[in-house]
Amino acid sequence: MERSQRRDLGTESDDSARYRRASFWLDDLAASGVDPLRPRASLTADAWFDVCLIGGGLTALWTAYSLAKADPGLRIAVLEKEIAGFGASGRNGGWCSALFPRSAASLEREHGWDAAVAMRRAMVDTVDEIRRVTASEGIDCDFEAGGTLLFARTDVQRRSAQSDVAEAAQYGIDRLEYWDQATIGRRFGVAGLDDQTPAAVFDPACARVHPAKLVRGLARTVEALGVAIFERTEVLDWSAGRVRFRALDGSDATGTVSARQIIVATEGYGSQLPRVRRRILPIYSLMIATEPLSDEVWEEIGIDHGQTFSDYRHLLVYGQRTADNRFAFGGRGARYHWGSRVAPELEHDDRVFAHLRATLGELFPAVGDARVTHRWGGPLGVARDWHATASFNPRTGVGFAGGYVGDGLSTTNLAGRTLADLMLGRDTDLTRLPWANHRSPLWEPEPLRFAGANLGVLGMGFADAEEHLTGRPSIIAKALAPLVGH
Repeated sequence: MERSQRRDLGTESDDSARYRRASFWLDDLAASGVDPLRPRASLTADAWFDVCLIGGGLTALWTAYSLAKADPGLRIAVLEKEIAGFGASGRNGGWCSALFPRSAASLEREHGWDAAVAMRRAMVDTVDEIRRVTASEGIDCDFEAGGTLLFARTDVQRRSAQSDVAEAAQYGIDRLEYWDQATIGRRFGVAGLDDQTPAAVFDPACARVHPAKLVRGLARTVEALGVAIFERTEVLDWSAGRVRFRALDGSDATGTVSARQIIVATEGYGSQLPRVRRRILPIYSLMIATEPLSDEVWEEIGIDHGQTFSDYRHLLVYGQRTADNRFAFGGRGARYHWGSRVAPELEHDDRVFAHLRATLGELFPAVGDARVTHRWGGPLGVARDWHATASFNPRTGVGFAGGYVGDGLSTTNLAGRTLADLMLGRDTDLTRLPWANHRSPLWEPEPLRFAGANLGVLGMGFADAEEHLTGRPSIIAKALAPLVGH
């Protein structure tokens, strides 16, 4: 790449401040001096590459990493509208888990037993693969494998927990353990919703990470392998062999990247692009981070370093103990916006933030009046059938990966390896996984999309209330189950 095709932004305090506001994780990088979040140069002239990756998140970067390792001679470019990790990759809950949007039972119904088992094995192996790569490449992302705890806080939830453990045993891959009320009562300061101590399911296949350290570290790693990353470069459209872009560095330059292979890796943000639109539904998930808590408080709470946690409510919450002893805690509940709208002002919802803080205190009373220091959010991507995919069309040379429904931190690594094999024409265990080249149906046009998505969010909240009132499994949740990957 000729130097004349780049425009160096230097230091732009306004941009850096905006990127810091995107999440606690990005702010932490800048505040610690590890990464000032200064944008890399924009692409400002026509260029040619073997591979052009659209989006600067984990999917694109893991794909670039896998391709560069497999064929160091490939000319690979990443085009990112903001900075690497600005989207979901730098905002998520930091779970490096074996979670996949579709359950094993759902995968079996659609693809068969062997395919479901293979998919579960691939997801479990991916957690260790990320550990291996981050260690070997020197990416310090606070990776610590402590497993995840799913607390069951009512009788209905305890029965669901026991059912999950039994189902996992049938497939023989996930090593889930049921921790009874006596075990939880001895070790954790978590409150139940009924008169009994909670139980929990423990899944060892999960690690806590600092997602911004992971994505920004991976970006530096692929650059060292020869991959060109152009930031503040907005993709306008693409077709087979060509990507049109505009530089956002102040020059307003436009141009075209010619590439034999193109991968679209924009997740929820891709809903704004003409060729994605109804393929992905953006649903906002919001998070809070507390001030650091004392070791005494954490001893009472019982969550160890490396452990992530959730519970068995239907309207999902998720959290971790950060390396600097904060709670990073998030959940769903923000509504879907008409026309799949994605905008900075939608990342903040005082009602949802207040609900998250109240829920954290309800779960762990020892958190007391700990101050919330950060509030943020962003859209995750949902496919119509809740089935993530890593797809590539060798005829057009265009591929797509996404639809992670919030389970993308580790799934992106599997996507990168799967896409690399597909793009290189390899027939491997990864290219035979059931998500390889899976095509989800399109979401309905408005107003059906608006009504259906928001009824789904409301329905999960009502399902939790229904179970609390009746003490029986929710009829609403059972009706919605086929629509959310169960």
